[in-house]
Amino acid sequence: MAGADTSGFQVERIDLAGDRSALRFVGELRFRDCYGAWDRVRELLAPMPPHFELDVSGLDGMDGGATALLLELRSEAAAAGSDAAIVGATGRVQSMLELYGGHPRRPSLLAPPATIGILEQIGRETRSLLNESNALDFVGDTLLAGAQAARSPGRVNWRDVPRLMERAGADGIPIVLMINFLVGLVTGFQAALQLKQFGANIFVADLVGLSVTRELAPLMTAIIIAGRSGAAFSAELGTMRVSEEIDALRTLGLDPFHFLVFPRVLALTLVAPLLTILADVIGIAGGLLVAMFSLDLTFHAYLAETEKALDLFDVSSGILKSAVFGLNVALIACQRGLATRGGAEGVGRSTTSAVVTSLFAIVVVDAIFTVIFHAFGR
Repeated sequence: MAGADTSGFQVERIDLAGDRSALRFVGELRFRDCYGAWDRVRELLAPMPPHFELDVSGLDGMDGGATALLLELRSEAAAAGSDAAIVGATGRVQSMLELYGGHPRRPSLLAPPATIGILEQIGRETRSLLNESNALDFVGDTLLAGAQAARSPGRVNWRDVPRLMERAGADGIPIVLMINFLVGLVTGFQAALQLKQFGANIFVADLVGLSVTRELAPLMTAIIIAGRSGAAFSAELGTMRVSEEIDALRTLGLDPFHFLVFPRVLALTLVAPLLTILADVIGIAGGLLVAMFSLDLTFHAYLAETEKALDLFDVSSGILKSAVFGLNVALIACQRGLATRGGAEGVGRSTTSAVVTSLFAIVVVDAIFTVIFHAFGR
């Protein structure tokens, strides 16, 4: 028999019959008391017996650190090829061992998770997305606030509209002009490659004019608005949401829809057509540059052919689409911003979601317009 005695506990080795040994612990096993003496406890196991028990029946209690040391000692013995077991645990000692996984593995009483099919998984994710975005709630609140604003226009924060139009419109003119000029230039080059083979150089003006005014200028302008103004609106409202400024507005008696949403929706709906008109002009100018320097067309011949190819519907349909694009981008950005949860990370998620959803909505709306115009022979 050999042993170790510390201020809080005693441990002794007892050699039993049949190559069996036991380490018997007595007292209170606390980490601060046993950590320094644990090497001496290990020395009691030398040489390692084939079978031994860690007898904790004499312990009045032990803390988490001591429990971890005890379980580690059992694992070390098992790794050395010894058949080790903890015996005699009762009360608090047994509870600590069970908490730290000292008991044998037992099957879970919980039912195994059911296998979910791919269609059910898609349905669950879709429902979760709808619940998280609260899109239907936003639509209902917007319609209700719109009815209230129609009865009392003074509720709307009109003073912010010029400032927001300047941010979304005037500040975005350089990038809109640059992108649409390049789009017109690329379209002109692509058209020239094909039409030049048939001696139909002059029809580059027709193709560029129709493409730019009916599709490219409204689409590219809306994409720029979504990435620039839509993201900014969503981040701005999302930050106000997580910092509880929206709640503060309600406390002051100000409706966030009248004070924040409507000015932004109105600003983008008005600005998008104006930017699209500029995009039409600069896009046609891009095609003109290709025609003059690549196809040897004159300035006046190109403009005369463009005027001949375009009618009022071509230009007005693009402007109408751009107004709807701007309305969609503003509503989606505001909805995502007001639905923000989860601090700075949530603001980032809302901004990304606003841009992606806006781009998707722009393409869908454009397809709907195209089908409708085609149905009416336009």
